[in-house]
Amino acid sequence: MELADFQDLMARTYGDRDRARGPAATVAWLTEELGELAQAVRKGDDDSRLHELGDVLAWLASLAAQLGLSLEEAAHRYAAGCPKCHAIPCGCPA
Repeated sequence: MELADFQDLMARTYGDRDRARGPAATVAWLTEELGELAQAVRKGDDDSRLHELGDVLAWLASLAAQLGLSLEEAAHRYAAGCPKCHAIPCGCPA
């Protein structure tokens, strides 16, 4: 699934509810889901990691839509490699 299609799907599925909640509350939910992803990475299996990755992506798509921005456009920042050194792999000092 393309990022734009996923963002559109999330907007059609949850858009009204998400807009009523607002961007600040969406960031709070996104942060909570990111914490759940961190726990799944440390202690979970692949199924729980995929589940939490999906939740993080869904909340990120919701936030982007509420801000009137495109995940697809955001991803283009990395289309030529590292945004700072423009290399693949990144050649910036760690």
